[in-house]
Amino acid sequence: MENVLEVKNIEKYYGNKSNLTKAIDNISFNVEQGEFVGIMGASGSGKTTLLNCISTIDKVTSGHIMINREDITKLKGNNLNKFRREELGFIFQDFNLLDTLTAYENIALALTIQKVKPEIIDKKVRAIAKDLDISEILNKYPYQVSGGQKQRVAAARAIITNPKLILADEPTGALDSKSSRQLLGTFEYLNRKLDATILMVTHDAFTASYAERIIFIKDGRIFNELIKGNDTRKQFFEKIIEVQTLLGGELNDVI
Repeated sequence: MENVLEVKNIEKYYGNKSNLTKAIDNISFNVEQGEFVGIMGASGSGKTTLLNCISTIDKVTSGHIMINREDITKLKGNNLNKFRREELGFIFQDFNLLDTLTAYENIALALTIQKVKPEIIDKKVRAIAKDLDISEILNKYPYQVSGGQKQRVAAARAIITNPKLILADEPTGALDSKSSRQLLGTFEYLNRKLDATILMVTHDAFTASYAERIIFIKDGRIFNELIKGNDTRKQFFEKIIEVQTLLGGELNDVI
């Protein structure tokens, strides 16, 4: 399998010489095409900083991040914006939908910016909406739909451009248990049926149990790694809890 993501010896410092904080300490790992990988760690472990560096929101201090063989640590300006727009899909905890646009328009926006023909946009939007069971809300605005539906719209928006990598930051954090299960089912669909490559940061063991592999971060370094393999989701969940206990996370980090 080809690596979609290669993280090579990255470090990230904040502050200055008199007050320097090392948020990421020499982390390296790969994500293959079609993998669904979770990143876990207690608050302050560096997992969000890691995701921010991979998503090009933040810059590494040293090391390299390759996405589809492109070294994103060297990209700047318009080239960086173009790469982010065309190669990455984002799903955030707070949805980040535009309130003045309908669900259809939110999903179509990235293709509109790329100047894709309207008839192709329409075909793509309606196809992904059908796949994610949101066809009936395409003409509604974000304030008119539930949190779970908003997050599925966000998932549709993330996948519509066929990005090389989908990055999800605490995607179930703002959802109730029913909506969380629906969204995680959506992630499974994107991963298994559409061969989407997903990297997800979460503190929630149940959410993480839907991934195929979990990378645990502690104090800016990789602490452990779990591979689901032939485990059931329940068995994988229990193993995740065990590692979280070893990490010394607070109770809220493991339930």
